[in-house]
Amino acid sequence: MNLKTFTIFSLIVMSSLSSVFAQKDHSKGASEINKRYTIGVDDILEINVIKPDAISQEVIVSPDGTISFPYVGVIKVKGMLLEEVQETVERILADGYMKYPVVYVSLSESRSRKFFVYGEVEKPGTYPLDGQITVLRAISMAGGFSKYGSSSRVKLLRSRKDQPGYDNIKISIKSVMEGDLEADQVLQNGDILVISEGAF
Repeated sequence: MNLKTFTIFSLIVMSSLSSVFAQKDHSKGASEINKRYTIGVDDILEINVIKPDAISQEVIVSPDGTISFPYVGVIKVKGMLLEEVQETVERILADGYMKYPVVYVSLSESRSRKFFVYGEVEKPGTYPLDGQITVLRAISMAGGFSKYGSSSRVKLLRSRKDQPGYDNIKISIKSVMEGDLEADQVLQNGDILVISEGAF
């Protein structure tokens, strides 16, 4: 087994391990994450009217940030929480359409949250940020390192909150492979992962 094959194999193994730990944490707080989730364009929501008449429909948030639902019409949901959409739909339905409506709104698929992988990977591009995705898992999703990619030249660009530009975070793949799962950063919406060419 040559060095590159070993590196890719180790990457897959460590990515699987980190995914297991991330999945456990994710499952514990899934409902809390949904409660805090801010709706964006292209997200898919499922709206269920439980009482008095059963209505269930999946809706996609349009580019202008709105959705359309029977009896409710068009409402703007971009930037709202799921609970806020739920309360809005219930209020509109109760205003002359249904008596004491009970509505449940859930997130079917997150499409507004994305991350980007550029540089020396097999499949660079844009990927959906669905759940807790770590750097190793992101590299795995992008097909792993290319022929020229270097595991020692991985960096994460993250938008600064209070000013323009990005924070440059160096990722130590070696530390992760040695068992330091904290070094395997969990990606945030809009993160850019850059894998540079190794020095030959």
